[in-house]
Formats: sequence, structure tokens, C-alpha cells
Amino acid sequence: MAFDTAAGYGNLPSGNFTPEIFSQKVLKFFRRASVVEDITNTDYAGEIENYGDTVRIIKEPTITVSAYSRGAVVNPQDLADDQTTMVVDQANAFAFKIDDIEERQSHVNFEALATSSGAYSLKRKYDANILTQMIGGAGITSETGASVQQVTGLGTVGTPFDLNLTAGGDGDNAVNLILKIARSLDDQSIPEENRFFVAPPQFYEVLFSAGSKFAEVQVTGDSTSPLRNGLVMQGNIAGMKCYKTTALNDAGSDIVTLTGLGAGEFAILGGHMSSTATASHIAKTEVVRSTETFSDIVRGLHVFGRKVLRPEALVRGVVTFA
Repeated sequence: MAFDTAAGYGNLPSGNFTPEIFSQKVLKFFRRASVVEDITNTDYAGEIENYGDTVRIIKEPTITVSAYSRGAVVNPQDLADDQTTMVVDQANAFAFKIDDIEERQSHVNFEALATSSGAYSLKRKYDANILTQMIGGAGITSETGASVQQVTGLGTVGTPFDLNLTAGGDGDNAVNLILKIARSLDDQSIPEENRFFVAPPQFYEVLFSAGSKFAEVQVTGDSTSPLRNGLVMQGNIAGMKCYKTTALNDAGSDIVTLTGLGAGEFAILGGHMSSTATASHIAKTEVVRSTETFSDIVRGLHVFGRKVLRPEALVRGVVTFA
């Protein structure tokens, strides 16, 4: 269904604004931009429509393997159908105004601008929210009382691992930290496929510092990796796809929160895609006529849920760049 707009909206398709199409475009741009969409299990996205929806997730059973000798009786194992639930209990909204006069006098496609800007704004808030859950739910840390395993050398709140950016950065230590995270996942028998590592931009500044192990073939995996020539910030290190996000900065808007994390301390995260389930949906997009100005108001609602399913598949570190 198309909503008529005021005269002068020639930049919008056929002079009409179609909210269903707009919401699909926002979601497409959003998924292209979001780090979280790449590092979590999004299989349940198609099962939600509204705020308050509940998704029931069946946990993968653990199969027992036993030794076999000829003629031995093999007793079948009863599979447990343990399940958990993920509730769509998070929501963000956007709203913007398209002025009749500005639209008439402009050659700008406001729909395209709004789609891109709206998706980026949603991405910032969504990534910060989900990463907060993942970092807080990590089972492998250097903290006393880690829920799965305590691993020394990852840095803790109050005693972060210093990568010494002000002195030029210690790229070798940055690489060693990633290798320690990878080994911690190995200790929990986490599959190597679909592993990830997420850090703030400063971490990669250190990682690219001159003379670090980052340039060695055995770390990046091949002699032509885009990470070797510094053209991109995403690739494989120790079997993990690497991402950067400002959501892990220590100050600003739309950033991760972690109890006790102070100024100058940055959380980093390694893990496996199966660790966390997420589902998001643009639940509603509508156009209403402003009662106060000659303009249309476009507003939408983004709903989502998240659940850490495997704490043993998440490793948290805390670093500083002092």
C-alpha cells in the first residue's frame, strides 16, 4: 500500500512513499553494516514479527561415543530435548520529517538518504546492545570466578592488558593476545569454522604497527591475505575473522557497558557464531501527516531479541592503550 505525499515529492518513487519497501531497504542496509549480524546465529530472524514474541531454541545434544568390539551390544542414547527461550524484549525507534518545501526545492533523494542514515543509526545501537550481552556473558575471562574457565593474561577490569599505543604500540603483544583467545577456544573444543574476534579501532592501530608478527604468513594464513597489505580490516588471524567497531570505545554514545570498566579500558571479544542467538525485525513503518508543519513524518520500530547460548564459546579480554 502506498501513502500519498504532499505535492513536490517528485524525488520519491511515483510521488509516493511505500513504508513496506522502505523498511525492507533499511533492514538490508542494516544487515550489511552490522558487525553483530555477522558474528551471531541469526537463524531465528524469520520467526519474529512483534515486540514480545518468544522463540524457543532447542539446544544441540551431546552425543556420547564409546569403544566398540566385534559382537558388542550398542545401546542407543536417549537424546535430551533441552530448550531455552529468547524473548524479543528490545526495541529502538526512528522518526524523521520530510518538509514539503525542502523536498520540492531539492534534487536530493531523501528516501535513499534516510535509508542509509537510519540503517547506520540502528546498527550503532543494536551492535552496542548485543555486544554488551556477549561480553557480559563470556564464560572465559581472566576474572576470578569466570563461569567456564579463568585464563591468565587476557586483562581484567581494573588491571587491563597494556598494548602501549602511546609508545608506538606493541603489535606482537596484540597478536599474542589473539592467539591466546584462539587457544582458549581450542581448550573448549569450539569448532574452528565461524570463529570471530572483535576489537575497537585502536587495537588494529597497534596490530598494524611496524615489525609486528602480523606481517608473518603463518599468522594471517597466506601470502596474499588482504590483511597483509593493510587494505582491509577484516580477515583471518589464528582462524578468526577480525572485526572492528566503535561500540567498544571507552567513551561516546552507543558503546558497550561492562560493570567496573573505567576510562581508558576497552573490552575485546573472541568467540564462535553459535555462542549467541539474535533475531531482529523492522516491526512497523508508517507515514503520518504532521499536524504542526507542512511535512510528512516517517517513523519506524525495530524490535530484537538476544540470548547467549554457549558461554564457553565466548572469550573476553580487557586492554588499555596507555
